[in-house]
Amino acid sequence: MRITHYGHSCVLLETGSARLLLDPGTFSSGFEGLTELDAVLVTHQHFDHLDLERLPDLLKANPRAELVLDKGSAPSVVDLGAPLKVVEPGEVLSIGGVRVDAVGGDHATIYGALPGIPNLGYVIGDGAFYHPGDALFVPGQDVDVLGLPTEAPWLKLAEAVDFMNAVAPRVAVPIHEALLARPELYYGWFDRLSAEKTEVRGLKHAEAVEL
Repeated sequence: MRITHYGHSCVLLETGSARLLLDPGTFSSGFEGLTELDAVLVTHQHFDHLDLERLPDLLKANPRAELVLDKGSAPSVVDLGAPLKVVEPGEVLSIGGVRVDAVGGDHATIYGALPGIPNLGYVIGDGAFYHPGDALFVPGQDVDVLGLPTEAPWLKLAEAVDFMNAVAPRVAVPIHEALLARPELYYGWFDRLSAEKTEVRGLKHAEAVEL
């Protein structure tokens, strides 16, 4: 199996019989010109995993590609006219002769009682590759190569390490890393979740501000 990482959570898998693109999101680049895809698989609805602006052109360039996604993402793509497959956890698909197991079901908790959303992990090729999306679900089968989430509002290093060791792959490929260069996303979470009396102010490098 050949793997190409297009940044953040976007990964192209080439098995010899199928070309599968996972999570073409807004923080990823270079996937736009891909052709001869058999499927585009989406783990969940967040914009960094599902770029609704670039997806239509990608699907037009790949007319035989099936769009595989969770039930939470489906309402935003129903008008695209592409072959659509809404998947539930536990379902098993065959795409281009490759087995794809949908696992997990829930996005990792971001904070407290904030409403959760669906999230699917995809175990591809009988464990040849596992993309967990935004969750740390450990599948009940051996995994050869793991897409390892690196940084997120819902993740800390110790959890990522424990997840990697629980899955115990031969190779771990870091993904979901683009947020390391986007601290403003975290500032936004601080602002949305702060107590009413607290103002969150992100300071610019070497710029003095009166507070």
